[in-house]
Amino acid sequence: MGPLEGIKVLEIAGIGPGPFCGMMLADMGAEILRVDKKNIPGLSGKFDVLGRGRRSVTVDLKKPEGVEAVLRLTEQADVLMEGYRPGVMERLGLGPEVCLARNPRLVYARMTGWGQYGPLAHAAGHDMNYIAISGALHAIGRAGERPVPPINLVGDFGGGGLLQAYGIVCALLERGRSGKGQVIDTAMTDGAALLMTMMYGFKAAGMWKDSPESNLLDGAAHFYDTYTCKDGRHVAIGSIEPQFYTLLLEKTGLKDDPEFRNQMNQRQWPALKAKLQAVFLTKTRDEWTEIMEGTDVCFGPVLSMEEAPNHPHNTARQTFITRDGVVQPAPAPRFSRTVPELPSEPPKAGQHNDEALVDWGFSTADVARLKELKVI
Repeated sequence: MGPLEGIKVLEIAGIGPGPFCGMMLADMGAEILRVDKKNIPGLSGKFDVLGRGRRSVTVDLKKPEGVEAVLRLTEQADVLMEGYRPGVMERLGLGPEVCLARNPRLVYARMTGWGQYGPLAHAAGHDMNYIAISGALHAIGRAGERPVPPINLVGDFGGGGLLQAYGIVCALLERGRSGKGQVIDTAMTDGAALLMTMMYGFKAAGMWKDSPESNLLDGAAHFYDTYTCKDGRHVAIGSIEPQFYTLLLEKTGLKDDPEFRNQMNQRQWPALKAKLQAVFLTKTRDEWTEIMEGTDVCFGPVLSMEEAPNHPHNTARQTFITRDGVVQPAPAPRFSRTVPELPSEPPKAGQHNDEALVDWGFSTADVARLKELKVI
């Protein structure tokens, strides 16, 4: 029984951040019904791990009977979530005004890159474009080099899917007081900017330079960066606090070097980083792990996705699960009482046409008619 047990979510199928949001909700026990396009093949079966934990129906939204079927589903739903460009759901006849008229308690969650309004609202884009205008992309990378895309973690998943899941839970909590649903406008540009809040605070205080690799947390500091080891693999060092920094110097044999005494002298950081790099090159990553891991150095070996699931800390916490031979992150966070069950495997498109529609209020005759009309 996860904490969202009993919450019914209608997911209009999308890509990337939308399925991630649905996965987050499903992992916590919500009942997710995904509406897939008719005659569109499923993504990639068991490998579509973002699609875990829900059922799927295929509905032809180009037919009025298909639109009506979805509207009937909204009457049973607590949440509808969609990720089309602004105006698409309205043109389909499934906009928020129509859906909320059918179910005034509905939380109608919309997620786009640019948001529902603004000069760029109708333009195409991807994660990197959204984080570019938030200031996040500019801040990530090495001095004198191009900005480094942090894969699609900041825009799609952190500033998009995770923020939408948070917004949905907030709206559900508010509905418990007011009895009314509402529309959520989740923009990945907003979310990426929100993730940069602390850095904007630093900048306003004159503590952040607007250029990459010039600041405490962007790789400029010798005590907050990654280092190459003898075997070509890497370690991550985050020894910010003085006591942790002192321990770093002890473990690296540099505690008696007077140049390291003034930790926050930024003019010395490049030279000190070069000295630390030379030390880390004397041992392999695993040798440094043996020396530093589990101490207060604030240390971590940089693991590949192949290695990470087998790290002792991850195995102790069961941070990863294996489903049908596919290794994937386990649901998080952890709850002491309402512990969610492990999510079911990703569905094929339309796999649950009959059973799910009946569970959501359709009669067997209704389902048979939709099949006869080739709506499902």
